[in-house]
Amino acid sequence: MSTDQDASGSAAGPGRLGDRERELFLAEPHVAIVSVADDGGRPPATVPTWYAYEPGGTITLVTRQGKRKSRLIRGAGALSLSVQRAQVPYRYATVEGTVVRQQPAERDDLVVVLRRYLPHDAVDSWVEWELRGGNGNGPPEVVEIRPDRWLTGDFGG
Repeated sequence: MSTDQDASGSAAGPGRLGDRERELFLAEPHVAIVSVADDGGRPPATVPTWYAYEPGGTITLVTRQGKRKSRLIRGAGALSLSVQRAQVPYRYATVEGTVVRQQPAERDDLVVVLRRYLPHDAVDSWVEWELRGGNGNGPPEVVEIRPDRWLTGDFGG
């Protein structure tokens, strides 16, 4: 795994987040931007998404089976996910990662993501809505990503 550390293992210099900082930052409930390579000559597919992450673990997100994003993720087997803080102190973390699981979502997959973004009393009804096909875009699919490379920035001075 590539990190933002020097050869001695010391925390990265000014302007970058150290390993622990970047993992804690990614674990906050940001809206992420996911980019995945296109297979037909178009620019990468880039979309906002909710996700779940615990330091040291994998990243979990939900998409829709059979849709362009799902198909591209399956074909590429990898994607980039980026989060940022848009107010002072500005920060960002981008993860380049390998897909380790992509399959129909189960209730628990949805709960782990949705509980980060919704009020507690809204999670169950949203999960049921998702399992019924949501907004008509098809059944949900879980994608799990192993972080392979981190790119970070910390502009807090």
